[in-house]
Amino acid sequence: MRIVFMGTPDFAVPSLRALAGHGHEIVGVFTQPDRPAGRGKKLKPSPVKSAAEELNLPIFQPAKIKTPEGIQCLRELAPECIIVVAYGQLLSKEILDLPSRGCINVHASLLPSYRGAAPIHWAIINGEEYTGVTTMLMDEGLDTGDMLLKREIKISQKDTMGEIHDKLALLGGELLIQTLRELEQGTLTATAQSGKSNYAPLLNRDHERIDWTRSAVELHNQIRGLNPWPGAFALFREEQFKVWRSTVFSGQRAAEKENSFQGSNAEVGQILEVLEEGLLVQTGDGLLWIAEVQPAGKRPMSARDFLNGRHGQAGEKFT
Repeated sequence: MRIVFMGTPDFAVPSLRALAGHGHEIVGVFTQPDRPAGRGKKLKPSPVKSAAEELNLPIFQPAKIKTPEGIQCLRELAPECIIVVAYGQLLSKEILDLPSRGCINVHASLLPSYRGAAPIHWAIINGEEYTGVTTMLMDEGLDTGDMLLKREIKISQKDTMGEIHDKLALLGGELLIQTLRELEQGTLTATAQSGKSNYAPLLNRDHERIDWTRSAVELHNQIRGLNPWPGAFALFREEQFKVWRSTVFSGQRAAEKENSFQGSNAEVGQILEVLEEGLLVQTGDGLLWIAEVQPAGKRPMSARDFLNGRHGQAGEKFT
């Protein structure tokens, strides 16, 4: 099939590679312009651009795809289908109507749940047990088009956003190939989205700050849902640090220990014990092991090493 591919981040790369590996004619790869990165602020290509260069595919990087020039470029490429995977720009109706077989999006959620820019983060932050990938026919709404195929995976209580991201990226490539195969065979059926929907907005600084008055389960989900980017953070003696690994301390032993500490008026954010496996911290509901942290400008380290390096001790508080 004659295809134009639109995508930018790492998540889109397996889909591009899958298309190239299954014999589709990729007549153009559209991705965001190179952006300054690192301390030197040198221009850095997107992961999709790097993959397209490796695959020797034609690359287009318009600042805005909806301009007359961008639309004319697409017309000249004459794609049968436009594939969009985390491109980062909205398509106009004129573009959506251009390919004869429509525009197909690979979205990292089980639609209609988690429409929007950060579906993987929010599925984990909200403690979902399942997530997945949906292919859909694009319309002018935000992830509201008719669904084509879905595939789901289970989220364990240890999975981080990065781990689920990588699984879904590969799954997205597989599901895209299946979608195009069924489209060519005429066996693909589109289904309108219905039922309960929610939105997965872009993350901001407020989403990253750890509020120790929340429950241990909520904080654990926040920490793993923001790992490896952008990271949940807290303060110790006014020094900011990120928390990368945690575990909810549960069971009978946890209940007994929490009761004993509450008898001594433990406060939220207070470090109750310092052990080799981590720091035991009081939350608004339950106890949380903090295992791995990262001070600003430093490498990740064990939480105990972090505290020992500052001559900290049990009884002090994170804020």
